[in-house]
Amino acid sequence: MQGEKVLVVGCTSQVALPVAKSLAADNEVTGIARFGNMRARKALEEAGVNCQSVDLAVPDLSSLDQDFSYVLNFSVARTGSWVPDLDVNVVSIGFIMEHCRSARGFFHCSTAGVYQPQPDHLFTEDDPLGDNHRKWESTLPFMSTYSISKIAAEAAVRYGSRRWELPSVVARLSVPYGDNGGWPAFHLEMIASDQAIEIHPSHPVRCNPIHEDDIVATIPKLLESGTSVPPTVVNWGGAESSVEEWCTQLGSLTGHEPRFTETPDTVASLPVDTSRLTSLVGPVDLVRLSDGLEQMVRARRPNLLTA
Repeated sequence: MQGEKVLVVGCTSQVALPVAKSLAADNEVTGIARFGNMRARKALEEAGVNCQSVDLAVPDLSSLDQDFSYVLNFSVARTGSWVPDLDVNVVSIGFIMEHCRSARGFFHCSTAGVYQPQPDHLFTEDDPLGDNHRKWESTLPFMSTYSISKIAAEAAVRYGSRRWELPSVVARLSVPYGDNGGWPAFHLEMIASDQAIEIHPSHPVRCNPIHEDDIVATIPKLLESGTSVPPTVVNWGGAESSVEEWCTQLGSLTGHEPRFTETPDTVASLPVDTSRLTSLVGPVDLVRLSDGLEQMVRARRPNLLTA
């Protein structure tokens, strides 16, 4: 993508920050967020991103341009309180899509966590949706609103796409990781401190990790070939792997053997069928898992590498 005017919503998040920085090399990129993280804002501005402070709970978009070519929405609130989470995750989408209704494409980052849990199942985009996170209300209260608000967000995108004839794509993200963090990075810290990693009893815990470089590479292709009215829904992930597999690889890279403990109060397997994704964008795994993990350790904790 080159020479486009792009709006990145929620640009300080783990996934959005490297996307915004990469796009800013060849495009005019504006990023909006609350910018509580000033280090993230500085990194974005140094990369050429025009940063504007917007609180999506009460979005005032009056100072924001309307003539964006593309809008990428990565905003997410996980407070565990329904009103603020619905306002940020759902209601704000309507305001943004209306404000930017002349855009050529709208990209919404959803999650594979919208699927109704089913044991030993490979999830396709047509599978039933359900609440994948409410069961953790007592152990991870900040996640208790996540699945439902993300399902509602997809509905908001469907409405906005039809209401303003705005071609859109809803990408259900599996497990993002890379230099900027992610679930494997969290596990890296646990392995380094000899903490036991929780896994579901129905292990291995299968999913589809995707490196941030592949995330950056697939977005322009999805905007080019995946947007439609009503929105195209696509699973967004790389080759299937498991928590146990990447933790074992992290152990080999660092010389710290991972320890596991079983509990039902954690994520169960959620592997997704990526055939629709590859039909739209071609091969996804430009960065193999083993290479991506090594790159992540080198960027975040180089002192832990054994070679």
